[in-house]
Amino acid sequence: MDTIRTVDVVIRGRVQGVGYRYWTSREAERRGLNGHVRNRADGGVEATFSGPPDAVDAMLDACRQGPADAVVSSVEAADSGDPPDAGFRILRT
Repeated sequence: MDTIRTVDVVIRGRVQGVGYRYWTSREAERRGLNGHVRNRADGGVEATFSGPPDAVDAMLDACRQGPADAVVSSVEAADSGDPPDAGFRILRT
């Protein structure tokens, strides 16, 4: 059985109003990850990524750059034991 890694992530910086959620959704789907992404009230973005550990690690690396207009100041990831449903969604807050 393949190992699945699930992480909860908070991305801070200039990450709202720059297409970060849509970029995240495309990148996660391209890597075959499950999970979701949404804006936070504090100006950050939060996401959950679940899938093969190497794909999750690659997604975390990509989040440190983000889309062209983003300025990422930090990416905090914590392992989670609760894998999300299949697919990747943009959640509305």
